[in-house]
Amino acid sequence: MGSRPPFTVHHGRVAPLRRSHVDTDQIIPKQFLKRIERSGFGPFLFHDWRRDPAFVLNQPRYAGASILAAGSNFGCGSSREHAAWALLDAGFRVVLAPSFADIFRSNAIGNGMLPVTLPEAAVELILDRAEREDNYAADVDLQRCEVRDRFGLCETFAIDSASRQRLLAGADEIDLILEHEPDIAAFEQRRVDVIA
Repeated sequence: MGSRPPFTVHHGRVAPLRRSHVDTDQIIPKQFLKRIERSGFGPFLFHDWRRDPAFVLNQPRYAGASILAAGSNFGCGSSREHAAWALLDAGFRVVLAPSFADIFRSNAIGNGMLPVTLPEAAVELILDRAEREDNYAADVDLQRCEVRDRFGLCETFAIDSASRQRLLAGADEIDLILEHEPDIAAFEQRRVDVIA
């Protein structure tokens, strides 16, 4: 089962986005929402902010980062799934933040990306290390629900069991429905029998 790669333990470089209340219109501006595919959004991630040469994702040292650390209320604003698509297409598998907008969290998990809520002090520590250390990386372990780094950080996080199981299995909503295909077929047959 699983329509995408399972998420078990992810090791990746961390990009520090020291901003709170990052809304979905900043993640992927509205002018790029005309595409009908789920791919191809990565080059437009944080489009307006990327005009600033000093923007974190314009810095070569963060090229290839797959973990984004950010401030509180990440993914607020309109409920566009394109925000998760853009982050994934740009190579991010994990976002670490003190809090997330509920719809963004749901869209991220539904697309195989892990939003990890950590205490603000832990996120600050990760942001500091990502800014200070070259090639700062972390391990995000969904099996143990831990974020670890080489400096001794070991921070646990909570995630609801249904979302955790979906990510571990690489499953989406359709996969979950298909698990019940025999029951659905039996229900449909009973309806046909009643009508006949």
